[in-house]
Amino acid sequence: MRIGIVLYPTFGGSGVLATELGMALANQGHQVHFITYRQPVRLSAFNANIFYHEVRITTYPLFEYPPYESALASTIVDVVLNQKLDLLHVHYAIPHALSAYIARQILEKNDGIRLPVITTLHGTDITLVGKDKTYEPVVTFSINESDAITAVSDNLKEETYKSFHVKKDIEVIHNFVDVSRFSKKPIDAFRKAVAPNGERILIHASNFRKLKRVDDVIRIFAKVLKQVPSKLMMVGDGPERHMAEELSRELDICNHVRFVGKQEQMEDVMVISDLFLLTSEYESFGLSALEAMAASVPVLSSNAGGIPEINVHGVTGYMAPVGHIDEMAEYAISMLKDDDTLARFKKQAYEHACKFDIQQIVPKYEALYESVLSKAK
Repeated sequence: MRIGIVLYPTFGGSGVLATELGMALANQGHQVHFITYRQPVRLSAFNANIFYHEVRITTYPLFEYPPYESALASTIVDVVLNQKLDLLHVHYAIPHALSAYIARQILEKNDGIRLPVITTLHGTDITLVGKDKTYEPVVTFSINESDAITAVSDNLKEETYKSFHVKKDIEVIHNFVDVSRFSKKPIDAFRKAVAPNGERILIHASNFRKLKRVDDVIRIFAKVLKQVPSKLMMVGDGPERHMAEELSRELDICNHVRFVGKQEQMEDVMVISDLFLLTSEYESFGLSALEAMAASVPVLSSNAGGIPEINVHGVTGYMAPVGHIDEMAEYAISMLKDDDTLARFKKQAYEHACKFDIQQIVPKYEALYESVLSKAK
């Protein structure tokens, strides 16, 4: 198949999943065409079946904001005509589903081409941005105009039906992880650089938005540190980073907290860690937690959104209600203070992650593509 994939090329979960999916499809022999405004961060290795098409946005004084939706639709039309795409898979509803609809209308009216479109919903495109009255009618319309709709968790599927008048079936295809990539041996020198005296290493990775509650991460760690010699790695960047740095100073734990910024090779960071912290107010799925599990790192999380679909309480880690810092700290200490207990949780986390391995999930997308194409004939 010749597959077009429209995505955001950033470190966010939707962009990571879309890129990993495209690379996996290319390895299966499909021709994959990424369409976005910058090369995706995870797209680094050469593959003869992978193509990247840049959406170029021309700035005119007339426009206060560049019309990305129009530029994207035009690029999709160009790629379809020149690369003979069989279908288009757009990730994140805003504005990709709308641009896909516009492109499909142009192709059908001008060239007699009926382009099948699949839309995958990832989270904040539905639970946050999509609920804004400014965007809601457009989101609802473009989702309903898709030939197939998928969501990355059962929770997100329920939230979509609750918030939008979606008339079509939504198929749940869970996020996935390349277990072979994350299940590697830790680099001893790297671990010693972070924890020179054999301390436990806790890790948090996100875009540091308010939704992630990174202050909870810092406060939990401060309580853990009183009982278990530990270090905390804060991976990522965003609007709440400065606040988190200030809080670590106020709590007098800044010498034990390392802010390492965005990391492309997350597998090298995850594999030296002992516990992953995810304290979000909401996660449609929690891809970063799944990546941690694939690296044999148990997860301490809130029980919000779709997180319970991957983090099994008492097996792969523990969960607590959002904001319950004391309870979360107690769970963390219970896992970290004993080597045998931690080893058990690590083993169980890895085994559970294998259920979401890329080799298990990608065939579901291939089957969906085949079904959509057969109906389009």
